[in-house]
Amino acid sequence: MGGSGGGEKKVEVVESKEWYLAAYAPEGVPTSDHLKLRTVTLSLAVDSIPDGHVAVQLLWTSTEPYLRTIMTGVEEGGLYFPQIPLNKVITTFGVGRVIVSKDGKFSEGEIVVNPFFPVAEYSVVASHFLRKTDPTAGIPLPEYLSSLGLPGFSAWVGIEVLGKPKPGSNVFISACAGAVGMIAGQLAKLKGCRVIGSTGSDNKVKLSKEKFGYDDAFNYNKETDFDAALSKYCPNGIDIYLDNVGGKMLEAVLNHVNKGAHIPVCGMISQYNKTWTEREGVRNLLNIVGKEVKIEGFLVGTYMNRMGEFMKEMEGYIKEKKISSEHKIYNGIESFLEGFASIFSTSNVGKVIIQVAA
Repeated sequence: MGGSGGGEKKVEVVESKEWYLAAYAPEGVPTSDHLKLRTVTLSLAVDSIPDGHVAVQLLWTSTEPYLRTIMTGVEEGGLYFPQIPLNKVITTFGVGRVIVSKDGKFSEGEIVVNPFFPVAEYSVVASHFLRKTDPTAGIPLPEYLSSLGLPGFSAWVGIEVLGKPKPGSNVFISACAGAVGMIAGQLAKLKGCRVIGSTGSDNKVKLSKEKFGYDDAFNYNKETDFDAALSKYCPNGIDIYLDNVGGKMLEAVLNHVNKGAHIPVCGMISQYNKTWTEREGVRNLLNIVGKEVKIEGFLVGTYMNRMGEFMKEMEGYIKEKKISSEHKIYNGIESFLEGFASIFSTSNVGKVIIQVAA
């Protein structure tokens, strides 16, 4: 057991800032009316920590689009997770340092990753979801929240497991400079595919081509006729479409799919801030019949049995510099709301991460 160890007197009580849900946000981007920061007193005394738990200092925390779907207070319209109870602390992927351990598998000072870390400077968490990082691997800690985190795993499941790419496949990815899209495009290129993307600015088009290896990309704020844009950029049709946005882009893609196309649906961020009755419909679903298209929504939790395979493959790509990431880093736990809100605009590039402590 880790415990407080040695003869050195440890700090046993800390003041910890944490983000909690104060009010539901049925539509629109959540604001400070909905997400609030409070300070609580937390005991780090070894006797106050249950067996099978560890006390952790949060170093890095992640902003994930799915969090938006559990803050509406409305459990209908395709929202796939239970709603967060009011006054409860937000939890998301994070990287932390073990302060005190009541589990023999974890020791003080180890750096761990958890998909359910409270967005709090300090917390006591069950150890069964924790995964140690490898300090000898030379992988920067933010990568555990991007290429090795939920975005990377989502991209891997969508492209490799469900998309089933072959060399020469025509792949289209929406939100191609976002957290999932930047990894998905690189994975498809590694499989020998031709990869096209859409994104919200000229700068992100440039980044997608120059850093993430996309064959081409377009700015959907300029190419507003999506059907014409796909005719131009995907002249040989689309074999795989990793959908991150839904709405009008999905409808346009269905006019350009090839026979037997696969459409893994990772998310529909363009629709998250609308009540379900106001979301955009898709008028040409009949196309999936004649083209024998497979559309499949997925949650990465269903594929946790593949996590080890994913980690091994992705760590290899990172070490060989075959995968690169772009991070937008906000500093301090106070910036969590600003960082979270930014993922619903075109202002952010890559994965938005908050550095809570050094």
